Amino acid sequence: MTVFDVDKLSTFILPPATSTAPVAERKYTMTHDDRTGNLFVTIGYSFDTCSLTAMRDEVLAEWVPHHGQFALIGKAYVSGGEYDANTAQVRYLIFKKEMETALQAIVNSDRSFFEHFPWFLDFPIYIHFESILPQYNQVINYGTPRSYVSNSFCQSAV
Repeated sequence: MTVFDVDKLSTFILPPATSTAPVAERKYTMTHDDRTGNLFVTIGYSFDTCSLTAMRDEVLAEWVPHHGQFALIGKAYVSGGEYDANTAQVRYLIFKKEMETALQAIVNSDRSFFEHFPWFLDFPIYIHFESILPQYNQVINYGTPRSYVSNSFCQSAV
């Protein structure tokens, strides 16, 4: 797993979203630069489709109502049939290996939100690995955002 470095994280908020709105359906688009190791998170009412690449190696997530509370529901695109089984397996394994880093980027990019809504730190995270191959088409529970807070995170939120 890549070590998370908050100094390599850039956050963008797409208007009309703000640091505290929306709450329901708040969306995150997490992308990265393989060359520099920089991570980019866009927060908004919609996903940042302009930052998506043909590689489809981003992580998309949003807050949705779930069993009377909220859950951070995310997805990572593994394969829709354009990749052979070996490539799909490699993509799946890379996503699984790097998911904690992606979640650290998402959580730490939205500090102000968690300062205003600290109870969201304890809601569940579910990531859907999307694939037409059943062995890679899975939903995995990744705990709660609190697990991904960096040491430099504002203490009032934790």
